[in-house]
Amino acid sequence: MSKAQNSILSYFSKTPKSEKTQNKEKNVLTPKQTRSSPNRSGSQGDKKEKATGKVAPGDVVWAKLEGYPWWPSLVCNHPTLHTCTRTKGRNTDVHVQFFDNPPSRAWVKEKYVKPFTGSDSADFQRGGQFFSADPQCRKGATEADKAVASSVADRLKLVVDLQPSSDEEEEEEEGTKIDDIDWDDEIFDNEADNSKENHEEEEVGAETKSNKKKTPQKPTPKKNGRPSRGSKAKRRRIRLPSDDSEDSGDEYKPAKSENESESEDSAGSGVDEADISEPETESDTGTPVKNSRKRKRGSVTTSKTPGVATKAKENLSSFANTTPSSPLSGASTPLTPLSRSSTPHTPVSVSDKTKSKLMAWAAPDTPPETSAPVSEDGTVYMHYTLDFLKPEKIKDIEGRRPDHTEYDPRTLYVPDTFKKKLTPAMKQWWEIKSKHFDTVLFFKVGKFYELYHMDAVIGVTELGLMYMKGNFAHSGFPEIAYSRYADTLIQKGYKAARVEQMESQESAEEKAAGKANKLMQRELCRITSKGTKTFNFMDGDSTESGSDYLLAIAEKNSEESSGGESTYGVCFVDTSIGKFHIGQFSDDRHGSRLRTLVSHFRPAEILYERGHISQKMQQIFNGHLTSALKEALTSGTEFWDSSKTLKFLSEGDYFLPGGENSEKFQWPQAIKAMISETDSLGLTASDEYELAIKALGAITWYLCRCCIDQELLSMKQFEEYTPLDQKQNKKGVEFASGKQKMVLDSVTLFNLEVMENSVTGTTEGTLLERLDQCVTPFGKRLFRQWLCAPLCNPSAIDDRLDAVEDLMAAQDVVTEVMELMKKLPDLERLLSKIHTLGNASRSKNHPDSRAIFYDDVTYSKKKIEDFLATLNGFKATQDIVLKFKGKGQNFKSRLLRQLVTVQKSDTSNSAKFPDLVEKLRFFDQAFDQQKAKAQGVIVPSKGVDPEYDQSLDDIKSTQAKLDTYLDQQRQRLGCRSLQYWGTGKNRYQLEVPEGVLQRVPDEYEFESQKKGFKRYRTKRIMGLLAEMEAAETRKVDAQKDCMRRIFNSFDENYTSWHSAVQCMAVLDVLINMAAYSRCGDGVMCRPQLVLPEDQDQPFLELREARHPCISATFSGGDFIPNDTVIGCHDDNAMETDGIDHSDSSIVLVTGPNMGGKSTLMRQVGVIVIMAQLGVYVPAEKCRLTPVDRVFTRLGASDRIMSGESTFYVELSETSAILQHATRHSLVLLDELGRGTATYDGTAIACAVVRELSQNVRSRTLFSTHYHSLVEEFTHDPNIRLGHMACMVENENDEDPSQETITFLYKFVSGACPKSYGFNAARLADIPEQIIKVARIKAQEFEEHADNLKVFRNICSTDEALGKDSLISLQNQIQVS
Repeated sequence: MSKAQNSILSYFSKTPKSEKTQNKEKNVLTPKQTRSSPNRSGSQGDKKEKATGKVAPGDVVWAKLEGYPWWPSLVCNHPTLHTCTRTKGRNTDVHVQFFDNPPSRAWVKEKYVKPFTGSDSADFQRGGQFFSADPQCRKGATEADKAVASSVADRLKLVVDLQPSSDEEEEEEEGTKIDDIDWDDEIFDNEADNSKENHEEEEVGAETKSNKKKTPQKPTPKKNGRPSRGSKAKRRRIRLPSDDSEDSGDEYKPAKSENESESEDSAGSGVDEADISEPETESDTGTPVKNSRKRKRGSVTTSKTPGVATKAKENLSSFANTTPSSPLSGASTPLTPLSRSSTPHTPVSVSDKTKSKLMAWAAPDTPPETSAPVSEDGTVYMHYTLDFLKPEKIKDIEGRRPDHTEYDPRTLYVPDTFKKKLTPAMKQWWEIKSKHFDTVLFFKVGKFYELYHMDAVIGVTELGLMYMKGNFAHSGFPEIAYSRYADTLIQKGYKAARVEQMESQESAEEKAAGKANKLMQRELCRITSKGTKTFNFMDGDSTESGSDYLLAIAEKNSEESSGGESTYGVCFVDTSIGKFHIGQFSDDRHGSRLRTLVSHFRPAEILYERGHISQKMQQIFNGHLTSALKEALTSGTEFWDSSKTLKFLSEGDYFLPGGENSEKFQWPQAIKAMISETDSLGLTASDEYELAIKALGAITWYLCRCCIDQELLSMKQFEEYTPLDQKQNKKGVEFASGKQKMVLDSVTLFNLEVMENSVTGTTEGTLLERLDQCVTPFGKRLFRQWLCAPLCNPSAIDDRLDAVEDLMAAQDVVTEVMELMKKLPDLERLLSKIHTLGNASRSKNHPDSRAIFYDDVTYSKKKIEDFLATLNGFKATQDIVLKFKGKGQNFKSRLLRQLVTVQKSDTSNSAKFPDLVEKLRFFDQAFDQQKAKAQGVIVPSKGVDPEYDQSLDDIKSTQAKLDTYLDQQRQRLGCRSLQYWGTGKNRYQLEVPEGVLQRVPDEYEFESQKKGFKRYRTKRIMGLLAEMEAAETRKVDAQKDCMRRIFNSFDENYTSWHSAVQCMAVLDVLINMAAYSRCGDGVMCRPQLVLPEDQDQPFLELREARHPCISATFSGGDFIPNDTVIGCHDDNAMETDGIDHSDSSIVLVTGPNMGGKSTLMRQVGVIVIMAQLGVYVPAEKCRLTPVDRVFTRLGASDRIMSGESTFYVELSETSAILQHATRHSLVLLDELGRGTATYDGTAIACAVVRELSQNVRSRTLFSTHYHSLVEEFTHDPNIRLGHMACMVENENDEDPSQETITFLYKFVSGACPKSYGFNAARLADIPEQIIKVARIKAQEFEEHADNLKVFRNICSTDEALGKDSLISLQNQIQVS
C-alpha cells in the first residue's frame, strides 16, 4: 500500500487521490512524513544522513529525555534510517541506546546530549549535573565506563536490534488500513487472535446520523508475505472476517442505511504491550524511556461539512455540560482527546486559496460549549447521543431520578428496547455497566481488555490509549498490561472492574454449534479501588509501604442529648494485609475521637449509611477527609444490621479453624467478645457493640461486591479498636500498668506537624520524615503506629531506651543487619497473598478460578517468584537473628533480647522469634525451585503431596503389572521380540511378528497391523490401561492443585511467619531510633522518665533543647537552644515579685511578634513525644513525669469546608482541652482570643488561664500578646512569666521607623513590655506612612487606657488620696 499523504485538507476531504497527484502535492502542508516512506526526497530519501560533527556512532554520552533524568547512553544508527541524527526544522535529534536493562533507545534532542566523562567525575557525584540515586542508572554508568575503555567497533557490538521506537510509529500515514496488515509473530510472541468477537456498532436511537464513504486503499507491497520495511505497518492485532457459519454470536450487524456503503471491518484493540503508550504516573520518573502519547488521527477528525458538525454540537449541547450524579464524573461527560502530536514541523508556504478554505474551519472566537470525541468519519460517538444517558433523562437501575432521595448514582437504567438491538456481547457489557455505572469496566475479549463508550473516553484521556475505528468509542490493551493501566486509574480515584471470559473461544463455539445466539460466558471477577487493593497476581507489586484503609462508620443519632454526644461504630481494614479493626465508642459534640481515628488510620475509602449521616460527620468528611472516596450504602440491603451480619458470617466458610478440611465453625476472639452472652446461637450483638458489628456488615457487603471477601475474612485477623482516651481516669492515671499510651488527637498531630505538614499535606518537614529511616515496609508501618501512640509507662520507655543504647554499642552488627534488612520484601503483604492463593474455598468458588487467562504461565511464574521471595526473606530473618548470637544475652533491654532470641522447646517463654528452621527446610525440599521458577509449574517432591505420590505409585504399579503381563505373553508365545506398541489411547498393543501368528490365542483382539506385524489387545491389557489412565488423571489433577496445596501448607503456619515479621518490624524500628539517637543534629541526650507518686507535682525540665525538624533544615545560622521548666524549681529564674514560682504549672509566654514563641511551644510538644517514644532527644537534659495527652491550640485557621470560623475553631480546641485535660497533660495554647474583639478575647483568655491554674493544673505554656493578662496573673504562685528576648536599638516612641529590633530567640524569665507589632509591619513591607499613622493611633489608645486606669484608681481610693490623684490627672491633661 502506498503512503497516503496526510495534509490538513485530507482531514476534511475523503476524495481519493491518484498516486501521481499525491506525489505532486507531497510538499504542500505536510505535517509529518514517515521516514521509511519511499516518497521522501533530498536528505530524507534512501541516502544515509551524515552524522553531525558533534556525535558519531559509537560515542558514549549522557542523554536526557524531557521529564526524565540524565542516563548513560551509546550513540547508534537507527535500524531503518541508518543514521544517528535527523533534522526536524531547526532541531536536530540524536539516536541513542540507553545503558539499561532491558536496553531501550530513543531520539533525543541534541541539546540534551553531553559527553560522558566517567562515573567517577564530579558531575556524576551528589550535587552534580548528572547525579542520580537510581541503582539502574549507576549500573548503567559502570557499563558505560567499560564501553569507553573499549574500541568503537566493540561498542557498536553492544547495539541491540530493536524494533523502531514509538516516534516512528507516530509518523505513519492516516490512511493505513488496519485489516490489511499482517500479524507480526516476532512482535506479538506468536499470539494469534483467537477471538472472533466483533463489537462494531452503529448509533442506536441516535438523533443524528452522517453518511459514510469508504476510502479506497491500495494494497501494501509485501515481501515474503509480510509488509516491507519501506511501508512499515502499525503493530496491531487483526480482525479477520469470518463466514456466517463461524461468526461469534457476539458480532453486531446493524442494518445498512440507503446512503451508507458497506462499513469497514472493525479493528480490534490488538496492540502489543510494547506499542501501548505508557499511562501517566507520578512515580514513574526513574526510567529514560519516554512515555508515548499516541493518538489515532482519525479519532479527532471533524465532520466533512460545517453543517454536520454544527448540528452535532446542537444535539449534544444539553448532554455535554452536565453529568449524572455519580462518583465517576467522567463516566458520561464528553472528554476532549489529547492532541495528536506535539512534534514541531517544518514551515511551508500556503496559497491564498488554501488559506481561504482553511479559514472556513477556523475555531470561533468563543469556544463551543461541547467538544465530544468523534469517529474517523466525523460521526459523534454513540454514547453521546443516547437519550437515557442525557442528564435530563438519566435514572438509576430502579428508575429513580437524581432528585430522588433513594437515587443510587452507582447504577444506570438501560432500556430493554435498547438492549434488544445489541449484539450478545454488547448487551452483556451494558448489563454489567448498568450495575456498576461508577466503575470502569475492563472487558475481556480474547487476549485483550477492551473499554467501550464512556469507559473508552476515560481510557484515552487518563491512560493515553487510542481510539479504535468505528462509530462507537472503543479502546483496549493486552491482558499482560492490566496491572499497569488499572493501577493508574485507581490512583486517580477511579474504580476498575475486571470482567473475564469463563470459556475459550473454541469451547464457546463448540457449545453454541448450530445456535443463533453464540454468547461468550463472562463474569465480573474483581472490583478494585483505593481502599480495596490486595496486590494479587493480576494487580502487580506494591510500590508504597503505607496503608490505605477501607473504613465503615455507623452513627447513632444523639442530636437530642444535652451535650451533643454521638456514638460511633467503626470497622476499618487494610486490605493489603487483611487486618480488621472493629470498635464502638461515644464521642463529644466536636467528634474528637472520630477525628483522631481518621488521623491515626488515614482512610482511602469510606462507607456510610445513606440518609443516616449527621451534620457533624459531614463536617468531618469535608474538613479532614476531602481526598477519600465516599460510598453511600443503602440501609438493610447493603449496610447490614448486626443480626444480618452475624447470620451471614456464621453461614459462610470464613471462620473454619482447622484449615480447608475442617467443618467446625469458630468465631474470631475479637468478634466473639462482641456477641451477646444471652444468645446461644451467637446471632445477636451486645448493646455495647451493636454499631460496631453493623459497621462490620457494611465492610463485609462491600468486600463481597469487590470479590475479595473470602481471601480477607478467612485470615481471621480481627482486633478490637478502643480510643486511647476512652478508659482514662481524670482522678488518677496508672502509668505503671504498661497499657496506657499517650493520646495525640488530630488537632495535636496537625498543629505539631507530626505526620503531615500544614501547608502541602505531605511528610516534608514533619517529625515522621525526620525520624523514619526504617528500611522495611512493615517496619515503616509499625513506626507510624508507634509515633501516633507513644508509651506512658516509664519502665517500658526505659526498656526501649536501653535497646537503643544496646544497638548503638553494637554498631558493627547493626551495619550487617541493616544490609540484610534492606533486601527483605514486604513479607507482611506476601503472607496475605500466599493465604489468598492457598485458600481452598476461593480456588473452587471465586470467578478467577473459572476465568481463562492467556498469560497464565506468566502469572504462575509470578506466584512462584513471590513464594520463593517469601521463603528467602524468612531465611534472611534467620540470618539476622544469628548475627546477634553471643551478644543478645548481654543486652540490657528485655525487649531486644526477646527479638533476637529463637524460641526453643527447652527454654523459657522470654524468646519471641519463632524457630523456622524445619519449616523452611521442608519447603526447600518440597520441589525443584529453579525448575518451578522457569516453567511456572510446581512438581512436588516425594512425601510432600500424598495425592500426587499416590498417583505416581499407582502409575508405577500398573506399569509393573503391564511389564509382568508382557513377560508372560512372551513365554506363552515363545517370542522374545514381542513388545508393546502405541501412544496415547493406542498404547499397549501387543505387536506380534507374522512368524508366530499361528500361536496367537483366541482371547487376543485384533487392533491394527503393519507389514510383518499384527497388533492385539486382551481384556487384561484393557483393564490395566483403564487403571493407568485413571492414575494419570489423578496425577494431572493433583499437579494442577499442587501449587495451591503447597501455599495452603505454608499458610497453616501463619502464626509463626507473622511472629517473625513482627519481630523484624520491631527490630527495624529500634535500629532506626538508634541511628537517629547516634547521628542526630547537635547534642543528644537520653530522656529521664520519673514515675510520679500520688501527691507529686508533674513536671517538665528541658535544658538547651532544640526543635528536631527545624534545626535539621535551618540554613540561616545556628538554631538557638532554649530551656523550658514547668512544675519544678528553675535555678536560672529571676524572682522579681518575692513570690515562689518553683512549682508553677503554667508559664505565661510573651514576646515580640516573630520572636519564636510558637516555635518554642511546638518544640516542647515534639520533644515530649520523642521522649515517650523511646528515642534520644535534641537537648542537653530532658527530665519529666509521663504526659498522658498533649493538647495544642496553635496558629489561626478556619475550616471553610466545615463552615467553621477561625474563632470557632480556636474555641472548639480550647473546649476539648478544658473537658479532657488532666494534671498529667501537656497544654500548649497560642494566643487564644485573637479571633474576636479585644475585650472579648482578653476576657476569654483570662478565664481559661484561671481555670487551668486553679482546677485543671496541667503543665501549660500559654502565649499571649494581651499584656493585661500579665498584670492579672503576676502574683499568682501557680503562674510563671517568661518571654522571648529581643534587643531594641534607637527606640523612639515618636518615630518607630528608627527602631532596630534584633530577635535573640532566647526564652528568659519575666514579661516582655511590648509586642513590637510595628516592626513586624515593617518587615512585611507595609508602607512607612501607614506605620506612622498607626503609631499615632496606638499612642492615643494607650493614653486613653491610662486615663481610664487612673480614673478607676481614683474611684477606688479614699478622699485624701483621691484629691492628690485628681491633681496628678489634671497635670497629665495639661501636659498632653
